[in-house]
Amino acid sequence: MPEIKNNEMYLLTGATGFLGSHIMAELLLKEKKVVITGRASKNESLKQRIQILLHWFGIAHLEEMLEFYETDFLKTRLGLDIVEYDDLCTKNLTIIHCASDTSFAEKNRKRVMKSNVDNLTEILNFALNSRTPCFHFISTAYAVGTDIVESPEVPVNSTHFTNVYEESKAYAENIVSFRCREHEIPFTIIRPSIVYGNSISGRSLKFNALYYPVRFLQYIKDIYLNDIKNNGGGKSTKNGIYLNDKGVLHLPLRIFIPNEGKINLIPVDYFTATFFSIIENPGNETFFHITSNTPKTMVKLASYTERFLNITGIEIVIGASDKNELRNPTEELFDHFIKVYRPYISDKRVFIRQNTDQATNGDLPPDFTYEIFNKCMSFADSVDWGKNLFT
Repeated sequence: MPEIKNNEMYLLTGATGFLGSHIMAELLLKEKKVVITGRASKNESLKQRIQILLHWFGIAHLEEMLEFYETDFLKTRLGLDIVEYDDLCTKNLTIIHCASDTSFAEKNRKRVMKSNVDNLTEILNFALNSRTPCFHFISTAYAVGTDIVESPEVPVNSTHFTNVYEESKAYAENIVSFRCREHEIPFTIIRPSIVYGNSISGRSLKFNALYYPVRFLQYIKDIYLNDIKNNGGGKSTKNGIYLNDKGVLHLPLRIFIPNEGKINLIPVDYFTATFFSIIENPGNETFFHITSNTPKTMVKLASYTERFLNITGIEIVIGASDKNELRNPTEELFDHFIKVYRPYISDKRVFIRQNTDQATNGDLPPDFTYEIFNKCMSFADSVDWGKNLFT
């Protein structure tokens, strides 16, 4: 089994994404040189996209430690010409493959599989041709599938998944493991659970998952407050919605979840710190769960949401609703919007993290308190849920 050697230069994919950007920032702060690969957007080059992120992190002065290569993982040699590719192969780069499509929707299956599975061929070819010191693959804890409840840090052994994203990551893990073993390339598989913003500052670059239901309820709240204050409250009264004498909006909302599971959440600062603890002394062919040992129930998160939005009326109901049962408009809308997240808000999976505990000396993520929730949602609200993130 080949030994993993520490390295001073890295190739990073997915640097414009949520986790990838935080990895990039921390590499620069650790004075590591980084090769950034990726695509331009419709209006900005890859370099311009990264420059915006560097300013957001407050590290624009470290740009000189970056090299940029606009690539296409579906093309031979990553879409680079022979001279560029051969030059890149000589740099002795440790690879961190973070790029992925995180869509859960079945309608996007072809796109997700293309991004998360098909795109692996050429980046793994590069790993082989360059004899990388190590290939670090960012997967997801949910790649373990749904066949078992207690999930150890071992290769995937499941045939059932909640959605195409989980399925694609499971396939990708197996491909990475097989190719790397075949060619004696050291590798690690790193599996985070659901990642939210910074637990200390509340800052975030992404506002899906945990944020999505809160944003939706804030939108609904504003509609009914406007109805009560400016239109006599006729629509609100019809749906049992009212403003009490303390200024709290009563908003009846039953949320139906299949079972009394929990939501596994970690902050991005914990993810980043744990990731670097792992790659500084990784252990070849090792799987790592970056997860919480104290996941929260939907009841707890509902109470946080009520407190943050100054509303009442949220009720968590275990089990499916009766098909003939009347539901108010808010319940119908909310049910539609959280459909793709429902498996994760009542999840019974438990992630064993023996390897991660060893790598971090047992360091665990902070308990997800209301204070952290409030910081994160307040920041999201302050940037209009991402619309004013870079202004």
